[in-house]
Formats: sequence, C-alpha cells, structure tokens
Amino acid sequence: MSAEATSPGARSRRRGRTSIDLRRLGRAALLGPASRDRLPDAIGHVADAHRAHHPDADLLVLGKAYVLAEMSHRGQFRKSGEPYITHPLAVTLILAELGAETTTLTASLLHDTVEDTDVTLDQVRAEFGDEVCYLVDGVTKLEKVDYGAAAEPETFRKMLVATGNDVRVMSIKLADRLHNMRTLGVMRPEKQARIAKVTHDVLIPLAERLGVQALKTELEDLVFAILQPEEYERTRAVIADRATTGPSLDTIAEDVRRTLREADISAEVVIRPRHFVSVHRARLKRGEMRGTDFGRLLVLVGEDADCYAVLGELHTCFTPVISEFKDFIAAPKYNLYQSLHTAVAGLDGAVVEVLIRTHQMHRVAEAGVVALGNPYTPVDGAEPADGERADPTRPGWLSRLLAWQESATDPDTFWTTLRADLAQDREISVFPADGGMLGLPAGATCVDAAYAQYGDGAHGCIGARVNGRLATLSTVLADGDTVQLLLAQGPVQAPGDSGGPGPSPEWLDHARTPAARIAIAGWLAANPESLKVPESEPRAPGAVTAGRRGVANVVVDVPEDATVRLAGCCTPVPPDDVTGFLVRGGAVTVHRAECSAVGRMAALGRSPVAVSWGDEAECRVTLYAESFGRPRLLADLTEAIATAGAAIVSANVEPPSEQRVRHTYTLQLPDAAGLAGLMRAMRDVPGVFDVRRAQHEPAS
Repeated sequence: MSAEATSPGARSRRRGRTSIDLRRLGRAALLGPASRDRLPDAIGHVADAHRAHHPDADLLVLGKAYVLAEMSHRGQFRKSGEPYITHPLAVTLILAELGAETTTLTASLLHDTVEDTDVTLDQVRAEFGDEVCYLVDGVTKLEKVDYGAAAEPETFRKMLVATGNDVRVMSIKLADRLHNMRTLGVMRPEKQARIAKVTHDVLIPLAERLGVQALKTELEDLVFAILQPEEYERTRAVIADRATTGPSLDTIAEDVRRTLREADISAEVVIRPRHFVSVHRARLKRGEMRGTDFGRLLVLVGEDADCYAVLGELHTCFTPVISEFKDFIAAPKYNLYQSLHTAVAGLDGAVVEVLIRTHQMHRVAEAGVVALGNPYTPVDGAEPADGERADPTRPGWLSRLLAWQESATDPDTFWTTLRADLAQDREISVFPADGGMLGLPAGATCVDAAYAQYGDGAHGCIGARVNGRLATLSTVLADGDTVQLLLAQGPVQAPGDSGGPGPSPEWLDHARTPAARIAIAGWLAANPESLKVPESEPRAPGAVTAGRRGVANVVVDVPEDATVRLAGCCTPVPPDDVTGFLVRGGAVTVHRAECSAVGRMAALGRSPVAVSWGDEAECRVTLYAESFGRPRLLADLTEAIATAGAAIVSANVEPPSEQRVRHTYTLQLPDAAGLAGLMRAMRDVPGVFDVRRAQHEPAS
C-alpha cells in the first residue's frame, strides 16, 4: 500500500485557494456517494478546479470513478488516521489544478485501486475503457514478493516504458509522489530519507524534463527540508528576515508597469517569489542577499510579438545585463519551456531578473506536458496513419532512455544508469548532415552522436566532420552543431578478422550517453581480444654490431657477429627501459621492459640479455599517422614535424581508402626525449586521428 501519513504542519500548495480539509473530505467519503443527479460532495473541489480549465468537461465519469475508488478503499486508512480515499482525492486535485483533462483525473482517482484493493485491471477496462486502464496499470507497482530487491527499479522501468506510450502515466506518478512527500512527516527518519533520495535522483529530474515546474519546485523544497535540514532552516531564516537593502521588488514592478503603460503595451506584471531551493542557490552564489534577490518579475502578454516589444522597452528604459539574456521562445528548451529571460538594473544598480512570456507559455511553463491535455486525440477526427500515435510529448531524452533500457537487463545496472542519465540536466540539439535532428545531453561527443544515429552500426565509426571540419570522435559537441559520422565499409568484426575495426576501450572515456556506453561495453565484452595488443610477425630490422652504436644506438653484451633487432611489437627507442632475448639464429631481439612479449619469453625459459642505450641522444623512429583525406594535409603534417625539430628520412603516403589516409614517416630526432611531444604535435594537426609507433623498424 502506498499510503503515507499527513504531516501536522503541511501547508497548502497554493495561496489564494481555500485550504482543503482532508479529514472533512475523508468523512464525506465514508458517508457514501451522493444522489445520481450530482457529484459526490467529496470531489467538489476537484470538479471546481477541473471546470476552471475545461468548462465543458463531462464530470459524470469522475463521479463514477470516485464511487469505485471510495468503495474499494473503504476501511483502509493512512498512517495519520485519515481514510485512504483522501490520498487519491488529493492527487487528483493536484492534477486538476494543473489543467489535466478528464481521462487523467479519472485514472488518478483509481491509481491505487489495482495495487491496494481487489479491483482488477479487467474491471477498470470494462468500466472506464482502455486508456484509463493503461494509465492505472502504468503507475501500479510491481510486487516485492515477485521481484524482491529489484521491485523498485523494475517498477520504474515499467513506468518509464508506459510513459513512452502515454506521458500521462508520469504525470500521475509525479502528483502521487508530491502528495506523499507533503505527508511524510510521521514516517521514520530513515524511510523519509530513502524516499526523499529517490525523489531527488529520479522524480525531480523527470518533472524537470517533462516541464512540470509547479510540481518540480515543490518537490525540491520538500526534499531539501529532509535531506539538508540545517541548510533548510538557515534558508528559511534568511527568507523570514528578507533583506531590505536597495529598492524592493514591489517598487521595481511598479516602475515596469508604468513603463509598459506609457509604451501602450498591455501586460500583466507580477512578482514571482523564489522557492526555498532557489533562494539557497542564490545565497551560495551571491553571498549577501538584497531585496531584489528573493524573487523575479514575470511579465505576461497576449502574443509572441508582444514579448519582444516588452523586451525592447525594458532594455531601452533600464540598463540591461546582456549576459543574462536568453531567448527560449525562438529556441524552446527540450521540456517545452518558452520564455524570454533578461535582467535589468535600476538607477541605484539593483539588478532584477525578468521573465517575459505569453499566458499560454506560462501555462506550459507551470504544467509542462499536463497543459497539453490529451496529446493523442486525433486531429479533426482522423486517425493517425498506420495506427501510430503522433506524440508531441515524446522528446529525444525519453526515446533515448527507452532505447538503452532494453540493453540494461540487470536491475542494478538499469537503476544506476537511470540515475546517472537523469543527473545530466541540460540538452543540446545537433543536426546530422543527411537531415533530421539528434537530441543529446550537454557534454556529448561524436561517439554519442554516432550511437544515437546508428545504434550498433556505430561500432564501425572511424571519424566525424563537425561543421564541415574533420574531428576526432572525442570532440565535444555544442548546441546547433552539424555532424557527419564516417563509417567503415563492411561488417565490424573482432581484431584479426576481416571487417571494420570496432570500438576501442578509449571510446568509453568519450561516451556520455547510456546507450553508447552500454553498446560499447557489450561489444568489448563479446570481443575480449580487442583489448589485447596484437603481436606482429618479426621482420628483419637493421643489424647493430655488439658493443657498437648503430642506427638505433643499442649496446648489447653478446658476440660481435650477433644480429640485433628492435622488436616490432613495442618499437623501443631511447630512453625506454629495454631488455633483450636470444632467439633462433643467434639473433637478439630488444623489447621494452613492459612489453607483454617479455613475460612470454620468460615463460618459455629464454634468458634475458643485458641491453642498454648508447650515449648519443639522437634516435631514428618510424611513425604511422592515420588521418582523413583533405587538401594540404601532407604540408601541415610535415610542417608540424619540422617545427618539432625532427628530420624526415623517408615518407610514404598510401592511396586513400574509405576516406582514410595512412602516412609512414621515418624520422631522425636530435633527442629521443622529444618523441612524445612530436607525436602530440602530429595528432594536433586537423584531420589526424591517430599517431603511433610503427610495428617494425625499417632495415638499415
């Protein structure tokens, strides 16, 4: 049972509306339904709030749902002693005040019946139809008896999948959690903290992403009071002692009203007090609080054009703070939010934030997806093509979430990944070169864009162009970027097989989205050989006489006629720590000390040979540079090499293949210590995505 107790000090959510006595409503519920020609008295407040947004709504179905809910919950009580029916009534009232349509309110009245009573989904479907049944099923918890510790994460998985088909499922869940948070006071402190933590990590980010600010801000304050009680009390004291320095918001609001009247702009100017968490954040950011820091001015107008007219007047008659200006009308946020944000300073320098929006924008800003009514109602009675719903509330983040959760079959992985995903609270839009748009979290890279666009096909991604320029897969994308992902031809297979190269472990460092991380980790787990460094076949390098300094400057304690070669698997150069082993034919192969071949040689019983570098600082090394083809690439690479002080002994450029070009350079360095800097300089050349030592040193 999801019942929670009513807190003795719980305050009404909105000022200006008569406080609702839940005990009185509970007693009215126990008296039974009213006569057939009118609604039961207990849902009078719900009916009034609903009619305020939907004057023509048919309320008979609400009365019918209330009767079923009251009868099924009769005899059940909340922990504070109220009849349980007060909970679905309160949840329904929250949604009614936000403007939810009748189907949502009907389901909210019944949202706990299947979970906590003998009512079945078949009964709900028979009485109220498929839509109400779907919504009730979507918010019904899974039983701990069946799922054990996985019940909570699997319940959220089920709820999110249901939300993907009908966003009203999450609207009901948010209102349900808000009422439970309001009435959490008599629970044990540890249970309060657990519920508040889940609310903070999952429900509040979901409320933000769905644009339901009215629920999100109150949930934030309630969680703040439980998880940070000392900071909450300190913030409450600051609000109670409101700073009086500088002009008050009332004075500036009146100045703004007068300015708009003189400009003949019809607008409503109201003061929006900051909620507790907002004041707390402002205090941490600004230190000492002034009177204008405790709220914002909200300017409401009739048309979009009026918003810009108001902005022009404010920026003309007051001093604008340009860095604070944001236009969310021309570019709405991913959660449907639209508004103009600005800040202006008065004559004494006091700065006030101003929000400018239409009345319709304000409804959506407060209620988010709830303000859309039923988004699945066919336009002009026409059914969507192919039976598919045209869902304006299915944003990119929800589609991504539904996609990656299918791969996260383990409940713990899903739960951890969900919290991490929802913690990324900003979103950007990027545009593939072949059309469309991708919504990605802020900080996403080309790797994330590849998996968002191609799914598992992104395993074969070899590079990208961002805004027309070649870029590495680790490039962080910005809002509005154009991205062209470059894919290898043919299937992606494990190393050593034919096909594309597949993702490398480094991709996990660049991936920000769960879909990309899960897909990369899955491929690497299925192809463990991709984590191993391939061992090349030895090739005869230049011979270096023992005791003499050859091209590689190696000194080996072996007979003078022995052949010495540098191992192709690790290409040692000064000042690498090296060791040698005698191999067939009496030759000595020199490896870097950390090379995996050293362990294999020791396991075969091969005795190490003392090897050291000579006194000369010079060294010769062969490097491979992998890049995308573009004009002047060779010139830019040779310029970078020359700038680093290296001499080019030989160079080879292979013909382009799948837009990739491989350069082979044999270089003479005046000092081996400069090798790392040289390789970095070559990697920094636009279009170059990898520089590595060659697998074999060239023959002398």
